[in-house]
Amino acid sequence: MLDIKVKSFKEFDIEELYDVLRLRSEIFVVEQDCVYQDIDGKDSKAIHIIGYKNKTVVAYTRIFKAGDYFDQASIGRVAVQEDYRKFGYGKVIMKASITAVQEHFNENEIKISAQKYLTQFYTDLGFKSTGEEYLEDGIPHIAMMKK
Repeated sequence: MLDIKVKSFKEFDIEELYDVLRLRSEIFVVEQDCVYQDIDGKDSKAIHIIGYKNKTVVAYTRIFKAGDYFDQASIGRVAVQEDYRKFGYGKVIMKASITAVQEHFNENEIKISAQKYLTQFYTDLGFKSTGEEYLEDGIPHIAMMKK
């Protein structure tokens, strides 16, 4: 089972922040071979959903209220450490994130910018593709909405 914690940016301790940034860098920069600015100045506005297994950060997302990232509430930086993906932790962290959007922002409409190859994963969670495919940091993406 994944232990989920929901925190504002100010609630992070230095070790947790380091672990989250390490996980994001490991996946979005190294694994996906994508040079981009992960530390984008938006973390202080986000609520952070952190998944722990045996006190180790293995899954993560950040959520935003409507207007802070997109016009709608949103979920982003969805990350699960490679060795833990086989356990379904991606769906666990996303379901926790959807719940957090509802509880923290009283919103049901959620927008994501999904990597194209994960369309079915997000469809299974109730998201629907909107618009055309586009490149974000050199990776094919598609906008998706959950209402």
